[in-house]
Amino acid sequence: MLKVTVYSTPMCAPCERLKQYLRSNGVAFDAIDLMMNEDAAEKIEDLGIRSSPVLEIDGKYFSGTQLTPEHLAPLLQLT
Repeated sequence: MLKVTVYSTPMCAPCERLKQYLRSNGVAFDAIDLMMNEDAAEKIEDLGIRSSPVLEIDGKYFSGTQLTPEHLAPLLQLT
């Protein structure tokens, strides 16, 4: 089973869309609020990622244009 984590910020429409996509496809995930978790925010910043959401799948990080359903489906083994 994949370990999936969504790093998001409050009032972030793309973050909510990503979470809804995961829920609608039955993907279990942890959600981390980057405004409330300074360690997580630093980790994401250290990766050079400056926007949310960020999706972590088994230790690999995806953001921005990588978060399309076409790209995510194979990564999440939804095919």
